[in-house]
Amino acid sequence: MTLPEAVARHAVGAMRLRDGDALTLFNGDGDEYVGRLVTQGRTAVQLLARNSVSRESPLRVTLAQGLSSGERMDLTVQKAVELGVHVIQPLGMRRSVVRLSGDKLEKRRAHWQAIVVSACEQCGRNVLPEVAPILEDRKSVV
Repeated sequence: MTLPEAVARHAVGAMRLRDGDALTLFNGDGDEYVGRLVTQGRTAVQLLARNSVSRESPLRVTLAQGLSSGERMDLTVQKAVELGVHVIQPLGMRRSVVRLSGDKLEKRRAHWQAIVVSACEQCGRNVLPEVAPILEDRKSVV
């Protein structure tokens, strides 16, 4: 299996893994894959085993979070994942300083989903929480 370029760069550069080193991968389905790094041409992994490991809380927690500015929202998403939240629901509030529309909505959501992946890698979760589409303020909602 060939690793995506960013993952391969992180494994070889940041983690300083060498040819033949063992590593554990996940793809968000709840299982882990034990493999060995192979660096012949492109960086790849030889998969050796698939393990079903459950690290998820039995509680299904959803975090409804008003959009915050700067890196605050990024930090909130990261810490929510580390604490075991299953769904993150961003909310555009009436008095919120942050206003997103059009392409920026989906770009920001994709950015937060990338933070979810990084946080899962960091804390050892193997099921990816969802960042739901941003709900905009509605006049009928109090």
